[in-house]
Amino acid sequence: MVSSNLFAVVAGVGPGTGAAVARKFASAYPVALLARSPENYEGLVKEINSSGGKAIGISTDVASEESVKSAFEKIKKEWGSDGCAAAIFNASGKFVRKPLLEMSVDDFVAGWDVSCKGAFIFSQATLPLLLNAAPKSEHPPTLIFTGATASVKANALMSGFANAKFALRALSTSIAKEFAPKGIHVAHAVIDGVIDIPRTKDWLKDMPPEAKIDADEIAAAYWNLHLQGKRAFTNEIDIRPMLEKW
Repeated sequence: MVSSNLFAVVAGVGPGTGAAVARKFASAYPVALLARSPENYEGLVKEINSSGGKAIGISTDVASEESVKSAFEKIKKEWGSDGCAAAIFNASGKFVRKPLLEMSVDDFVAGWDVSCKGAFIFSQATLPLLLNAAPKSEHPPTLIFTGATASVKANALMSGFANAKFALRALSTSIAKEFAPKGIHVAHAVIDGVIDIPRTKDWLKDMPPEAKIDADEIAAAYWNLHLQGKRAFTNEIDIRPMLEKW
């Protein structure tokens, strides 16, 4: 049963990592679920509320400053401004895989709008609430960004996607260095592999389960980051299945 006056926010809720993270953090905090499409959170909100947790879903375009501001006004109206215990940015921009000379400018910036600009807007909205929570949170208030293999390795045909993920990682690093002395734990997660979700059920189908990442295990790793004390912050983790080649 959730009793905390603090809350958690998950941006980029879908049937995979976002949902798993929301369920995990809902065991301790009321959770606000942000996604562009209501169908991505409606069932999950019902599930959490019916199992004794507290959840609200808000249709949000994280690449829009006005949309994010509106979402956080709704969150504060629901739960007040005591503070945010954890904020997870799991949204990702459009995936474009094209030869460089065939890409349009729109193709190139498609991923950046969400993965970098959106992460910046989300950070500006959540950090004041994380700072509010710092004196009263059992664990250091935590801001986590979901990255990808492309955050650290830019492969051919991936210039647009990789540039956005590199930028997200740089943003996370800068925020971590600025806000760690204020008690905020900021971490970037390199998700290096295929996540086992409905959309990828036919991927690697001739391989054993250990070839894909379990979304619930990602959520567990994020929760463990949140539990870390101020004397041992992990600011970046790599998560991959045991059979991933890297």
